[in-house]
Amino acid sequence: MHLKKFETQEILIKEIKSFQQFIRGGNSLKNCTLQDLDFTALEINWKTFKFNNTTFLGCRLKKENKAFLEKKGATIFPCPPKLPYYPFRKSLYQWQELMEGFSPKKDNSVDYQIYRHFSRSKFNPSINEALWQRIHDHAMDDALRDLIEPNKNGMTEKKCVGFMGGHGTLRTDEFYTKTAMTAKLLAEAGYFVVSGGGPGIMEATNLGAYFAKKSKKKLLDAISILKEAPHFSDKNFHTQSMKVLEKYPKGGKSLAIPTWFYGHEPSNLFASHIAKYFSNSIREDTLLAISLYGIICAPGSAGTTQEIFMDATQNHYGTFNYYSPMVFLGKKRYEIDTMIYPLLKQLSFGKRYHELLYLSDEPKEILAFIKDNPPVEI
Repeated sequence: MHLKKFETQEILIKEIKSFQQFIRGGNSLKNCTLQDLDFTALEINWKTFKFNNTTFLGCRLKKENKAFLEKKGATIFPCPPKLPYYPFRKSLYQWQELMEGFSPKKDNSVDYQIYRHFSRSKFNPSINEALWQRIHDHAMDDALRDLIEPNKNGMTEKKCVGFMGGHGTLRTDEFYTKTAMTAKLLAEAGYFVVSGGGPGIMEATNLGAYFAKKSKKKLLDAISILKEAPHFSDKNFHTQSMKVLEKYPKGGKSLAIPTWFYGHEPSNLFASHIAKYFSNSIREDTLLAISLYGIICAPGSAGTTQEIFMDATQNHYGTFNYYSPMVFLGKKRYEIDTMIYPLLKQLSFGKRYHELLYLSDEPKEILAFIKDNPPVEI
């Protein structure tokens, strides 16, 4: 059998996500992908446009225009009917959107409606449902790239530092406060803080970034308010978060990357940007991949341990073109109780990232280490 040889040539695809971009582009839509635009109320003479390798993702079109565009060779992915989520969205979520419909008496939020829909076929979705979920998660990938701005070598414009740790960590736990303090210091130093988006250590991460450039006293006051509902299963868990947001509006920015796979874990309300995924595996890998300026591991259980070794694997083989710091917040947990830190020191011996491992209980020491040890390009 002889395989035909194909010459590959990189084609630059122009993304059009607003009508301003559409107008500026003139009458050529060659090598263009248009996303989530509603053309139904506009009178557009499509006959004046040039088409070649043109794609419409989730755009609303008049029937006659849709038929014309298809004849011209445009690829059209229409909006799916009756879904609680929109696969072709062009932006990340905000907590206000996800929490719409929530009340302390009954959670009828958009977030929970999507989770209930997802749960019906969580382990064996139909081919169409699986396709819509993958397209949605691709939209998250795309919006995330717009936010962090990676270059061709993979380095991001935003200096992302990710946090790992237990989802069940109580708001009363000392490492909840230590995590929040560490995230606050990093955000104030110009790093873009990233969490898994859920409760526990994840919430503490986004909370700390939210209080960047506010006083330590205000952060501790916020934690005292949150402590009145210490676990995410407590009835007033979200209510206490909203009390903090009302008392201290306009906080610092940060990123959360949660998943509906763990829908029983409520998304925390302190991140300014939320990239929520259906696929937990993609979500975990993405969080580690973009946190090129370091991963900070607070105490956690099996999930955190898995993520630690996922990150170690990325570092060991230089998967994403850089070696990055791995910092452990919790000497007793990682040096004595689990011995994960000594194990990684042994595993990394002779590798470049060996020098990027660090163990401390002090937020200021962690900040200093991250600042002194930027990512190393391979």
